[in-house]
Amino acid sequence: MEAEAADVARRETAAPPARGGLDGFFKLTERGTTAGIEARAGLTTFMVMAYIIFVNPSILSATGLDPAAVAAATALTAGVLSILMGVIANFPIALAAGLGINAAVAFGLVLGAGLTPAGAMGVILLEGLVVLILVLVGLREAIMDAVPLSLKRAIGVGIGLFILFIGFVNGGLIAVPEGAAVPVEWVFPTTAGAGVTLLGLLITVVLVVRKVPGALILGILITTIIALLVGVAGLPDSFTVTPNFSTLGLGFSDLGNVFTTLGILAAILTIFSFMLTDFFDTMGTATGIAEQAGLADREGKIPGIGRLLFVDSLGAAAGGAAGVSSNTSYIESAAGVAEGGRTGLTAVVTGVLFLVAILLAPLAGIVPPQATAPVLIVVGFLMVSLIRGIDFGDMEEGFPALLGFILMPLTFSITVGIGAAFVSYVLIKAAAGKFAQVHPLMWVVAIAFVIYFAQDLILPAL
Repeated sequence: MEAEAADVARRETAAPPARGGLDGFFKLTERGTTAGIEARAGLTTFMVMAYIIFVNPSILSATGLDPAAVAAATALTAGVLSILMGVIANFPIALAAGLGINAAVAFGLVLGAGLTPAGAMGVILLEGLVVLILVLVGLREAIMDAVPLSLKRAIGVGIGLFILFIGFVNGGLIAVPEGAAVPVEWVFPTTAGAGVTLLGLLITVVLVVRKVPGALILGILITTIIALLVGVAGLPDSFTVTPNFSTLGLGFSDLGNVFTTLGILAAILTIFSFMLTDFFDTMGTATGIAEQAGLADREGKIPGIGRLLFVDSLGAAAGGAAGVSSNTSYIESAAGVAEGGRTGLTAVVTGVLFLVAILLAPLAGIVPPQATAPVLIVVGFLMVSLIRGIDFGDMEEGFPALLGFILMPLTFSITVGIGAAFVSYVLIKAAAGKFAQVHPLMWVVAIAFVIYFAQDLILPAL
């Protein structure tokens, strides 16, 4: 008995002491980090993400929304969701309004399809709720498996080209010619605005290449100062410290506009296409960040990913409800991980800094499109780099991927690009007699998109 008691005493003495506070909650010691390292990582992540506070209003203001209100709501939503990611999922991943989706909302749904800003945000709210349900019932991974890797990458490439194209247009370097035989043309930077864009692009690229911390936000600020000096931008007569949130296109306020304007079938497929965008972007980001942070197991699986996906899906719905477009996990979180961030405390610090940044919202009206255009071009380039993972030597994989990413910018529609990719993939595989390589869900989606493309022929006959 004495020997057993001594053995128990030795084990209790050898056991690590129970830890409380931040260390115990976020598992700092277990993951080999400290509160100081996490704070530095959170600051780094914020610095490389802060550009969205100015870029999101620049894009959504094309729909008539107040830039200051959008900027404040963008910072508020990013702050709350990043804190939730840290507290609920304990991952060093921050969230904010996703580039690409916000452009598709502004130029595709509002200016293109004729939805009201609130109706367009309603699409985002609904797709976010759909993704949230898929997470809760465990179907998200199953749907991920249904879509071939080449098409997943094509979606990311297409969105990159889409926002890159918008950057050139907003910056005044690409325009629609009047009476010309070509649909678009390059504008030589003879105007001050186009010149500012080109100079800002050079500055931003140099900052990124030299790996300057906060390169994108610095690019915006420097280019804005240049724009002010040459008269491209001007200071407002007054600053409104408290933004008018009532001017936002809240996603729950005009859901009926989605179905009455688009029609039931088109609305469903539009919601579906935005869902896919959120869906795959998050999975890629989560996998990459978790592996970089050493949070994935030997098989590449991520313990606790269900909580991560839950918060991310909540972010899509919350962003639509708040009128600032879908909020998603940011690949820029990798910068914080590179600084040593390993826990949710990194995301919490980033979130708190976003809440503080609400005070910067009045400055959003000063930042001209020529200052945010270079960032759109650079971020577009970074997303297009996914193209290296597509096998263009295999036409069965490469051709559908090509249709997917090239049609997004050419038609100003993510829906059209995804639909063309899915339909062509299924048809080519079927023609090659490789039916077994097509997941049943792909057949369902492809048929739905065929109906979507043919609705102008079908509806009059009904």
